[in-house]
Amino acid sequence: MAPLPLPPPREPGAPYRVCLVCLGNICRSPMAETVLRAALAEAGLDGAVVVDSAGTGDWHIGQPMNPGARAALATRGYDGSAHRARQIEPSWLARRDLVLAMDARNLADLRRMAGAKDSDRIRLFGEVGGLRRRDEADGAEIPDPYGGNAAEFGYVLDLLGSAAPVIASRLARRLEPAADGRDAPA
Repeated sequence: MAPLPLPPPREPGAPYRVCLVCLGNICRSPMAETVLRAALAEAGLDGAVVVDSAGTGDWHIGQPMNPGARAALATRGYDGSAHRARQIEPSWLARRDLVLAMDARNLADLRRMAGAKDSDRIRLFGEVGGLRRRDEADGAEIPDPYGGNAAEFGYVLDLLGSAAPVIASRLARRLEPAADGRDAPA
């Protein structure tokens, strides 16, 4: 089954805005933000797509990235030292073109927060990144490595590293003007 097309930009001509969301915004979503930004830069989309991250919970607001997440990123040449955790606000959803949840629990929380109006703009990161088919949504989840060891953080980084280039490619297609002037599906 073909993946659902990415939603069109809310504001044509403005950067496409993507928010990555996990529970506390100290492990998965900031790791995904770092890896996706690198994939977007490699695809030549740095100015065309803006990426940020947040958590659905408020436990870690203002805290730096989890040391295990930061260490996993560092082993692969990424720097997560500038990150500070934030909690997503319902008003943010109307200002993002695409919101990618790391797991089904956060997906459900975000869709409840959005209501019917923007729920089609909220998806699983792994689903959009091609980690599993749509009919296997649970396989598209990014597991939470919080409290885990270096191997668990490394596994999460492997998943994010597999999905991020696919997401960047799909965003490139979405933002590419179609020959007939209409939005290109992604």
